[in-house]
Amino acid sequence: MDVLLRCCALSLLLACSACSKPEPPKKERPPEPQAQHDTQLRDAIQAPIDRAKAVEPQVLDAAKQEQDAIDAQTDG
Repeated sequence: MDVLLRCCALSLLLACSACSKPEPPKKERPPEPQAQHDTQLRDAIQAPIDRAKAVEPQVLDAAKQEQDAIDAQTDG
């Protein structure tokens, strides 16, 4: 009889715990940004942009000279 009472109490306890409201999920903490610490990638991306900006005036000047030469040949 004692074993039957324990089994019933255990079953009742399991049934009650199965009916309880579930806990809300814990909010995940987003990873901390690593870009502030690692500048190698940023520098590797920025280097060709900086080189292009440095050469841009020379390219525009050469294009202007070429256009002036073309205009001089067609106007004359």
